[in-house]
Amino acid sequence: MTPERVALTYRGRDYTYRELRERSNRLASALDVGRGDRVAFLGVNQPSMVETFFAAGLRGAAFVPLNARLARPELRFILEDAQAAVVVLGEGQDGDGLPGRHIRAADYEELLATGSPEPIDEPVSQGDVCLIMYTSGTTGRPKGAMLTHANLTWNTVNLLVDVPLAHDEVTLISAPLFHIAALAQTLIPTVLKGGRAILEPSFDVDRTYDLIEAERVTVMFGVPSMFNFLTRSPRWERADLSSLRHLLCGGAPVPEPLIRIYQDRGLTFLQGYGMTETAPGALFLGSEHSIAKAGSAGVPCFFSDVRLVAPDGSAAASGEPGEVYVQGPNVMPGYWGRPEETAKVLSPDGWFRSGDVGVADEDGYVRISDRLNDVIISGGENIYPAEVESALYEHDAVAECAVIGVPDEKWGEVGKALVVPRPDTEVQSDELLKHLDGRLARFKIPKYLEFVPELPKNAAGKLLKAPLRKLHGGPA
Repeated sequence: MTPERVALTYRGRDYTYRELRERSNRLASALDVGRGDRVAFLGVNQPSMVETFFAAGLRGAAFVPLNARLARPELRFILEDAQAAVVVLGEGQDGDGLPGRHIRAADYEELLATGSPEPIDEPVSQGDVCLIMYTSGTTGRPKGAMLTHANLTWNTVNLLVDVPLAHDEVTLISAPLFHIAALAQTLIPTVLKGGRAILEPSFDVDRTYDLIEAERVTVMFGVPSMFNFLTRSPRWERADLSSLRHLLCGGAPVPEPLIRIYQDRGLTFLQGYGMTETAPGALFLGSEHSIAKAGSAGVPCFFSDVRLVAPDGSAAASGEPGEVYVQGPNVMPGYWGRPEETAKVLSPDGWFRSGDVGVADEDGYVRISDRLNDVIISGGENIYPAEVESALYEHDAVAECAVIGVPDEKWGEVGKALVVPRPDTEVQSDELLKHLDGRLARFKIPKYLEFVPELPKNAAGKLLKAPLRKLHGGPA
């Protein structure tokens, strides 16, 4: 529809929609894969990754993006599990020790030249698997969530119902496309509207400021830690952010103090909640409710249903925690090759059990409390770490924090806070614990507080609590 518009920008080079279409057709022609085959890509954000995604779909194959930060054994496991027919290697990547046929970055353009620019007439149905995206594996071996063309399409429709993206959007994508939010919440909707996506290999604070100002960026997606890093820069107060229209944020509960900092600059988060298995949108908080419902993940997306289920299987009452269940055309059909794992989380009538805990207010707006396995049970009381973390963030000296449960002889389990202090600040643990007194019930206040230089995160910037429990799981 708009062949002359710029589709992608990468390292100062623009790719028009005409070029993107022709290059994707050429790659699809040259890949030599069939319907249902798996086509993997290893690398960071770059045009060849986008082209491989579209080329796989054109052939009726499934795209398998690989997390470029994984170790070789982890990558081998995924490639062997997916039985990938081919692995396209991005810039700076090698296939040493990895199974399957490889296409090296140095050979990529030569391969494209051998392909036909004409479209491939391959019938692809909505129910065909378009994407197999492996979950982070924080609770064990990663599982490949199968997402169909319909899943990704309906997720995009859900997003466009809530976010008024325009044809002239300039979308900065520095979150990795091998995670679902960057791919399905930013790239696909931008391309569908005919906007321009700026691909960045990684997130860098100064580079982000430079691009916002020079390219007049209108859309950004990030996890809370990325937006937090921007506020910690000396450029925060003087940066020209006037072009920004939509700040999409997800991946973890957004601390209310961070929301307020952006609101003070006239910027509003479009918050949501979802997961790879729901392609990913499940809940969304519109901008008009961002202040009144600050900290909430919102209400169900238009073409999705969400319910909160109490431990006894009944519907959780307003104000009471319950596990988040999701149903709709965006919910995956299952995990690749894992029928038993699929049966654990997906009911016969299509309700997906998220493993997350949510609390709905009287208006139906859901606040995500925690992962079920993150809940601390202390003396019979449930403590939700996200609530404690949000209170800690209200102290000016706290840059980042995480709360975990540690063993306790008296209570069975108590909270332990791990805090990254802001640079050039001096604060004692007693001061931070006193800060919580009066803000939280006494049983919710961590028994221990420890300062750490950094917190472990995955490639998407999501906090990883399993390593924290391993390193700091003792009481002292």
